Amino acid sequence: MKDLSELVYPTDLLYTASHEWSARVGDLVRVGITDFAQDQLGDVVYVELPAPGARFGAGEELGTVESVKAVSALYLPFAGEVVEVNGALEDAPQLVNESPYGDGWLVLARPEAPGWAEPLLSAEAYRATLESGGGPG
Repeated sequence: MKDLSELVYPTDLLYTASHEWSARVGDLVRVGITDFAQDQLGDVVYVELPAPGARFGAGEELGTVESVKAVSALYLPFAGEVVEVNGALEDAPQLVNESPYGDGWLVLARPEAPGWAEPLLSAEAYRATLESGGGPG
């Protein structure tokens, strides 16, 4: 595992205490897990994601990520509908480790409410949460 100072927290993303990130893409939002989360998990070997069209409430479990260490739940940071899933993860789940903010994204979703981002954390606030001991959620 890396030291917190070695991990990346892009400032143009929003974060959750459960270690998901969100990035606005037009009227949709791309969601993935953070560098911290993938580092804690170790080598990812399988990702289970919902079918497009599935709806979730804020913070509801939308799938799982399985690593050599554990199986962890994945959560949607806001209420919304999954529009697209990252099909590349089916054959290459290691993309979550190799590129958590790029090719390793999980889902593209349409938020139900315009204020979806309000409860999310800035990169600085997320990092502060980690530094104060906020481990995997």
